[in-house]
Amino acid sequence: MAISANLVLGLDLGTTSVKVSVIDIQSRKVVAKQSKDTQAGEGAEQDVSKIISAVHNCIGRIPRDLLKNVTKIGVCGQMHGVLLWNQETAWNTTSSDRFELGKGPISSLYTWQDSRCSLEFLSEIPKPDSHLRIASGYGCATLLWKLKNEPEELSLYSCAGTIQDFLVSMLCDLESPVMSIQNAASWGYFNTQEKTWNLDILKTVDFPIHLLPKVIDSGSVAGTLSKTWCGIPRGTQVLTALGDMQCSVLSTLANEIACTAVLNISTSAQLSFRMPADFILPDTQSSIEYFPYFDNRYLAVAASLNGGNVMASFVRMLQSWMQDLGFGVPQSLIWDKMLTLVKQSNSTEQAMTIIPTLFGERHLSRLPAAEVSNINSGNISLGNVAKALFEGLITNLHNMMSTTLLEQYGVTQLVGTGSALSRNQPLQQQVAAQYKNIPFKTVQEGDASYGAALAALNTPRSPTN
Repeated sequence: MAISANLVLGLDLGTTSVKVSVIDIQSRKVVAKQSKDTQAGEGAEQDVSKIISAVHNCIGRIPRDLLKNVTKIGVCGQMHGVLLWNQETAWNTTSSDRFELGKGPISSLYTWQDSRCSLEFLSEIPKPDSHLRIASGYGCATLLWKLKNEPEELSLYSCAGTIQDFLVSMLCDLESPVMSIQNAASWGYFNTQEKTWNLDILKTVDFPIHLLPKVIDSGSVAGTLSKTWCGIPRGTQVLTALGDMQCSVLSTLANEIACTAVLNISTSAQLSFRMPADFILPDTQSSIEYFPYFDNRYLAVAASLNGGNVMASFVRMLQSWMQDLGFGVPQSLIWDKMLTLVKQSNSTEQAMTIIPTLFGERHLSRLPAAEVSNINSGNISLGNVAKALFEGLITNLHNMMSTTLLEQYGVTQLVGTGSALSRNQPLQQQVAAQYKNIPFKTVQEGDASYGAALAALNTPRSPTN
């Protein structure tokens, strides 16, 4: 394939890995891609240095003759999370073609999986002026918790943002971070219609307002590359960072019909579809939330906290039991055997029922807990238990966003993406069974780094100041 002289770079800083795509502007095809597990920790706090190291590892493995032709950079990443830093000391502006972290303090990345904000704490903080709820793991909620319990930590820093906002700030050497509407909405206390933080509300509890980034439209240019980066020319435009969910949907819908819903199951799970242009935000909250997308549109989203992380916890439990019995079995072998046994399991009218909300759900006012019922001597084989778990995961999603609702909005196709879904045929069968009235297929698209590149491709070449 002939490659044009103009390329776009897309990066996705996900919960467990960094992914990079380089696309040709003319053909919109991927000409190079890389990925790297961050090993930054999969829980509530992640090591920022390991995430940035994974970014450089990916960029460093892309041929320089491609990187020198990059004209735009799009960045997305895991939503809701927050880290804190000081611009003067967070990174070094050295003469090398890499961006190195400085010696100044940088907090951990407090991720969307953070659970320090109890239901009691959330009930005590002010109610946001927003159609979106506030929940544990959301940036503003985490900062409010820090304000109450660890105020001395907040006093150490001058800037805050998501991990993707931090990367953009470092690449452009920004004095203060900028944030897209997509990421601002994911933090809470942001009114998406007015495009403003709830400053008056936050001031009533002495929230550190100076830590809130300036918000600009999703798809706007945040700045330009402050120096040559592994061959990418200095001055290359860098978009303000976007949400990984929105970029994954953008990537998936690039080659699909308009009336398509996207089911992504990776660490967590999201089922979403684009709302009509004349959609009016509802006054009441439910299991479905409406997150900003592109072009002033919204995505209807059933965002479950329970996806691949639940299945991974189940596999780790089995591995731990085997170790307790004196046998060491790698997780990969457990996965392979488990999926084989699920395919061989016999259907029974007295199947076990699993409610797999191990990590809770944001719309449920109860503590995180899973439930297992209808256990009997005929359904306790590994294959039957795993099958019940897969069924429970999709049932949980269906309870949040039903077939009826999808049909009500004219959805005629369901497309599945994400590593936890694409590798699991029995889970795919559960999707097809429970959303049986809507044709279902899985695709290899859905890569958020590709979506970030597409978003950059659609951006006019004029910086936003």
